Amino acid sequence: LKGQNPELPVGAARSERLHAVHAVIYLIFNEGYAASSGVGWTRPELCAEALRLARVLATLLPDDAESQGLVALLEIQSSRLAARVDAHGLPVLLMDQDRRRWDVLLIRRGIAALQRAQALGATGPYTLQAAIAACHARATQPQDTDWRAIVALYDTLLQVAPSPVVQLNRAVAVSMAPPPHGGPAVALLLVQALLDQPAMVSYPWLHSVHGDLLHRLGQHASAALAFDRAAAHSGNDADRSLLQTRAAQARAADIQALP
Repeated sequence: LKGQNPELPVGAARSERLHAVHAVIYLIFNEGYAASSGVGWTRPELCAEALRLARVLATLLPDDAESQGLVALLEIQSSRLAARVDAHGLPVLLMDQDRRRWDVLLIRRGIAALQRAQALGATGPYTLQAAIAACHARATQPQDTDWRAIVALYDTLLQVAPSPVVQLNRAVAVSMAPPPHGGPAVALLLVQALLDQPAMVSYPWLHSVHGDLLHRLGQHASAALAFDRAAAHSGNDADRSLLQTRAAQARAADIQALP
């Protein structure tokens, strides 16, 4: 067609290639957000580059809902980077982070992009994950988090993009939701089912979540072993140190609980 770039894919080919571009950008960001190896827990330079690429893509494709959803997700997740490590570079988990260190501008940009994605009728995995991230961003204190809404969003995400990792993340949300349908005991059953999946055997965060749930339920000795397994599978020094610390804390709690 006149005026059309003949090399620009259209239809199904365009969707397939765009899906691949989204996936690569997201993989780059995730490696920066939680480094799979090395000394530091995060690699902010990778997050910054992924966010730059996502912004360029969203600008070029303003009517593509998932491109807007992806940039929304990365904006909101990037807002927490400074709070993910302490002054010594050690990991700080989400519920322990100083939320005053979250970047308000990035949160606003992310929520604005999320609203654009939703206005375009987005129901894809990046937009759903951005909506989950927005639930956390809107909670000024951990106890203000709407865990019921997060569980519901994970339910939808499992329909759109089912995976064991999404199941694990949903289990974490269930563990934080109020009873009778939430709480650590309910979540533990969900996590135990994942322990039998071959694809998850070497996934350190599965064992970490398992240890956390056992610890919260007072099963400290078993929790320590789960944290040990998580540390053994981790390739990141900071991550491994955190998990070893949690294992030691669980063993100390087990000793204190002895009659």
